[in-house]
Amino acid sequence: MASIWAQRDVELDIVVIDGASTDGSREWLGSQRSRLGTLISEPDAGVYDAMNKGVLAARGDWILFLGADDRLAGSQTLNAALPWLDPAAAGVVAGEAVFDDGRIYKFTPDANPIARNFVHHQSAFYRRSLFVENGKFDASLAVMADYEFNLRLLKNRVPFKPIPLRIATCAGGGISDRGAWRGYREEITVRHRHFPALRCLAWDAASIVRYLRKKIVRTAAHD
Repeated sequence: MASIWAQRDVELDIVVIDGASTDGSREWLGSQRSRLGTLISEPDAGVYDAMNKGVLAARGDWILFLGADDRLAGSQTLNAALPWLDPAAAGVVAGEAVFDDGRIYKFTPDANPIARNFVHHQSAFYRRSLFVENGKFDASLAVMADYEFNLRLLKNRVPFKPIPLRIATCAGGGISDRGAWRGYREEITVRHRHFPALRCLAWDAASIVRYLRKKIVRTAAHD
């Protein structure tokens, strides 16, 4: 992840949280130590526990989260985003993320938050103060803690601002992209935390249909 000072003299603070990897990543990161603001390599309780550690270590005004299979869309992506990260900007400034299979996700102001996650963290800059004011990611959720955090921000009237930029490219098959039931179950759980049960029923059914559809497609692809 990266944290960014968005004043005139811009500084970039690269924070790397490595879950005590044994595939050579930790050694390679050690060789790059001079380029990193913070490097933490220790066991964690999952993706969102690691992201919470990154938030605590960050020093910039804005935070962008990138996973192991994510990367910035281009070498000038951060420079292009900086004009949008001014003191008067919204709490969350969100652009576009594209997956390597061609799927594109971008935040739109008319997105229906009860339907599913409406901001992908790889494409969004979060003001660091939000984590002080609204709490951290719920690490008991393995897949949908970013959805829960986004809904918490929305409930607390934090403004989200779309920007016309591609921020990140992501590999498919990540923890939220595998089509496992746990992700859809957590989506339903998170929905019920923030909306009345009766209002959730149709969208819960839609989550189940999406899960079954993906399961059928993947089963057919392996036959």
